[in-house]
Amino acid sequence: WVGASAGSGKTKVLTDRVLRLMLSGTAPARILCLTFTKAAAAEMSIRINRTLGIWATLPDEGLEDRLADLCGERPSAETRTIARRLFAQVVDCPGGMKIQTIHAFCQSLLRRFPLEAGLAPHFEVMDERTAAGLLTEARDEVLHAGRAAPDSPLGKAMARLTAELNAEEFADILAELASERGRIQRLFESFHGLDGAVDAVHEALGVPPGITEAAILREACADHAFDVPGLRDACRALSTGSKTDEERGVGIQSWLDAAENRVRAFQIYVRHFLTAEGGARKTLITKKPATSFPAALTALEREAERLVSLMKRVRSAGVAASTTALLTLAESLLSAYEAKKKAKALLDYDDLILSANALLRGKDGVPAVPWVLFKLDGGLDHILIDEAQDTNPEQWQVVGSIAEEFFAGLSARNGGETTRTVFAVGDEKQSIFSFQRADPAEFARMRRHFQTRAKAAERNWHAVALDISFRSTATVLQTVDAVFGLDGAKDGVASETSPVIRHRAFRRGHAGLVELWPPVKPAEAADPPAWAPPVEREAADSPSARLAAVIADTIRDWTQRGESLESRGRPIQPGDVMVLVRRRTAFVTELVRALKDRAVPVAGVDRMVLTEQLAVMDLMALCEFLLLPEDDLTLATVLKGPLIGLSEDQLFDLAHGRRGTLWRALVAKAEDDPAYRPARRYLGAQLARTDFLAPYELFAGLLAAPCPADPDGSGRRALLKRLGPDAQDPLDEFLAVCLAFEKTEPPSLQNFLAWLAASEAEIKRELEQGGGRVRIMTVHGSKGLQAPIVFLPDTLGTPTQSPPILWPDEGCAVPLFAARRSQEDALCAEARARANRRRDQEYRRLLYVALTRAEDRLYVCGYQGRKEPSEACWYKLVEAAMGEIGVPHPFDFSTLIGQAGARMRSRNPIRRPVQRGRG
Repeated sequence: WVGASAGSGKTKVLTDRVLRLMLSGTAPARILCLTFTKAAAAEMSIRINRTLGIWATLPDEGLEDRLADLCGERPSAETRTIARRLFAQVVDCPGGMKIQTIHAFCQSLLRRFPLEAGLAPHFEVMDERTAAGLLTEARDEVLHAGRAAPDSPLGKAMARLTAELNAEEFADILAELASERGRIQRLFESFHGLDGAVDAVHEALGVPPGITEAAILREACADHAFDVPGLRDACRALSTGSKTDEERGVGIQSWLDAAENRVRAFQIYVRHFLTAEGGARKTLITKKPATSFPAALTALEREAERLVSLMKRVRSAGVAASTTALLTLAESLLSAYEAKKKAKALLDYDDLILSANALLRGKDGVPAVPWVLFKLDGGLDHILIDEAQDTNPEQWQVVGSIAEEFFAGLSARNGGETTRTVFAVGDEKQSIFSFQRADPAEFARMRRHFQTRAKAAERNWHAVALDISFRSTATVLQTVDAVFGLDGAKDGVASETSPVIRHRAFRRGHAGLVELWPPVKPAEAADPPAWAPPVEREAADSPSARLAAVIADTIRDWTQRGESLESRGRPIQPGDVMVLVRRRTAFVTELVRALKDRAVPVAGVDRMVLTEQLAVMDLMALCEFLLLPEDDLTLATVLKGPLIGLSEDQLFDLAHGRRGTLWRALVAKAEDDPAYRPARRYLGAQLARTDFLAPYELFAGLLAAPCPADPDGSGRRALLKRLGPDAQDPLDEFLAVCLAFEKTEPPSLQNFLAWLAASEAEIKRELEQGGGRVRIMTVHGSKGLQAPIVFLPDTLGTPTQSPPILWPDEGCAVPLFAARRSQEDALCAEARARANRRRDQEYRRLLYVALTRAEDRLYVCGYQGRKEPSEACWYKLVEAAMGEIGVPHPFDFSTLIGQAGARMRSRNPIRRPVQRGRG
């Protein structure tokens, strides 16, 4: 069980282990490597095949040196022969080596045993767009059913939720239910359906089934429920006190007299006794009337205590009712979604894990079909798990099931002589995928699980720590250690096994640099003169745009001056720079624009919404015209677009003073003016083709054929000429989306446009190398990547969002939901506090990942609004750490951000050891 650190070479460790296993005689087919991403699986496969190819062709002396470096001893002639044959063995291995993601492994398992898993043998795995489309259909179906039957459980559930949530909040809740469908399904399975889950919710909250807030309030407002005479006497006492006492007395008296309307006015009545937080007011009656009428104070205090207890019960009942409504809606949504998947024999990624678990574990840990495990057990000898900290509980169950036989006494193969191993590599400090239910606590739990099983089976157990970083310079690592040595930063990053964060640098004597720039603050806006006419355009101040300009100017200055990158022995290039942000905000767009304005090559962002790309919007506009030629505004957009390219004057001459539609005007104009004939012929030809072609054929033809804007080229070239090379990726992805659509849907153009708009498809661009351009990506997207120079510009914000639904955790076995924070009871408050703490812990782990992407240079900067940043933000943590090890340096960029400040610098000159505070 290897506990690694950033840059310690986890992939190399796994690759070397696979090579040593094969050298020792293990057949390639008996090794299973589970990785977190497809990119990681491909990287491992490429490294192994490249190494085996080199072994097959090296001279004996060179091969002997390679094998000695790998195994720690000089190889024998037999070992060299085995090494040369491994390449052919891997090539001949049926299906190739088992280096795959956990989802790919589960898919291959279910392909082998579909009937045993209760699946259609011809099942297909949906992509994210298809799943989103089916979920949208299921959601609309459920909402229509609830509206059509308002007295049904679904209708009542929808009525409660829509009464408490606005339209945007209700849409967010539906999206949350859709994204957590796997967890909801497991919840219903564990409690044997919706009714069992609802009963568990009421039991956890201490609310008897059938008890509602209204029933509790009706009972609490009855005369027998409280001391009516005592409160009336207290009102008379309050009338002799201060103005506040008098107002309180009148309010209480009015509520007491309104016997029929007490429930309706109850919230107003409660305010006289309780604070907004739900506690009793410190002063219910002032000193003078309290001294004269001591019984009044007693009556008021007793009523306040009753109301505190009562409001707790009301809030608990409200949470129970809201959670019940949510689960009812979720059950209907899941049922509709499952029905649509079964009708088309489709599975989503959650289904792969759930179905594999059901096949391997069955109920109560007893496999549904034991011989499936037998078949697997006979085919695997070694399991290797990469990025184990990102494996969620259900995925660990799959791993645990297939590894269980490894600890069941003697192996069935070779009379127990075969050594079978589990090898896991992970780093709890880099567990940042909680939205996929990864949890560092689960990593620690599985470590204890496998350790216990190994010792019980009298097998060897090795816990190995890797703290040597081959990636970063000592200066960067010193900064990382200093940051996470702070009490405010180590929570969630340090663990039981590694309470102190320490890294050792392999790159000793290499030049390193860490800089902390002063934060960019809003400029002071001068008040305009009174009654000054608005005759001049004033640029709005944007701290984020000013910081983007500083970063872009810095990179341009490096490349123009030829500043040296000491570790590489060459000048800095744009591809050496990576900019990491916590969120995709407007800053990303501003930085891309600033870099392009300065002619600095930039790779763009790592993710983009496909339907928001200009090239795709132009194609969609053309298709909307083809579906409805009478749409004048859309046709005007197409005529001005890159495929046709009419000028403003041409469009004005065509549209001004026309009679009828713009299309009819274009047809008529083309007969007299040859300048309009290419557009007329082009659009007419597309209209003639539209009804007879599937979306892919239509769009592929549009991009391949000449167009009026580029009669000697193609539509693709016209788009790229107008929009630049960045349009290439969206166009390719758009065609891929067309093919994916035609696999599952009728190939109708109208259907395709609706499907694409509903799916909100995203391009996930792989920016591992960047192609010699500046890379801009989120910290999550940078996991596993590195760069010589890293900028962290998004450091002054802290996470404030809290989950709308509080899912089961160690304190509660059921989810809880309340529409407003003020409606939450004590159990919800405790669950939310735990969720917020986990959120903040992951926020600090995200900082660890961000800091450790840098090889040589790290620049920490940030921009802020009018509000001062939290002391827990990334910037403040790095500032506190560098206050001990950094040296202030003058840093004046007032020409760009309107202020001067000092930056802190921690630098390790070439060939010198790190010195504390050295400049």
